[in-house]
Amino acid sequence: MPDRLTELKTLAEKAHAFFGQKHAARERALRLSRTVTQLSANAIRSAHRHQFDEAHSLLESARSLVAEMKEIQESHPDIYYTGFVQDAQKEYVEANATLAFIAGTPLPLPEDLGVSYAPYLNGLGEAIGEMRRYLLDSLRRGDASRCEELLDLMDHIYTELFTMDFPEAITGGLRRTTDAMRGILERTRGDLTTALRQQSLEQRLAQLWEHLAEEKRTLN
Repeated sequence: MPDRLTELKTLAEKAHAFFGQKHAARERALRLSRTVTQLSANAIRSAHRHQFDEAHSLLESARSLVAEMKEIQESHPDIYYTGFVQDAQKEYVEANATLAFIAGTPLPLPEDLGVSYAPYLNGLGEAIGEMRRYLLDSLRRGDASRCEELLDLMDHIYTELFTMDFPEAITGGLRRTTDAMRGILERTRGDLTTALRQQSLEQRLAQLWEHLAEEKRTLN
């Protein structure tokens, strides 16, 4: 007759070992995800300030951590695909895309960043919001030189993402991201149109006052 106490003790020991490894993998994934998210946020901040070397350095640090996440995928895929790892990868992609768009450098592809298409496309969509921020900051500085270019870029990103008509479970919620970005795009279009019209009006008024001043000088 089997020794039930020995069986149960052996089972419990194996379960403890299994859950211990799973917990350690989860804690490691959470730590890596938090750090990648922080580095990405700081890189975006540096990109907006045109501190491109600093942004590149931060993203290089994040790149090694994203690669480290792949080890968790191999041994604990259930932990890897719980969601928070993909969220961190999305932030990482957003930071890389934002830097590329602001600095005018080539856009890195998913294979360059070591991420799959779902977090990549969601991160690319989120970059639309950063482009709005950069565009509005440029307008506040009185520099509209790149604004229409950036709006056109935002429009192209949205258009391409909108074509990804697949289930949310496959795309990682891309439809929700795209819907949110549509509102940001339309608000930005309205803000830019208003700003450019105001700028044009101010230029015409300035020209009118200059013309009147010149006529006054001529009459005197």
